[in-house]
Amino acid sequence: MLSLFRSLVKNEEGATAIEYGLIAALISVAAIAAFSLVGTNLGTMMNNVAGKM
Repeated sequence: MLSLFRSLVKNEEGATAIEYGLIAALISVAAIAAFSLVGTNLGTMMNNVAGKM
């Protein structure tokens, strides 16, 4: 039983896939937040320019 537990602890093959998945999810969330903020600011700027004409 102890040797099975040790082999599971030493097995890191699946850990890297999970880590890459978490990194991709974090990048996606950051990109969505940035695009949303830029889109809102761009829309406000365009409305201000259109209002001055």
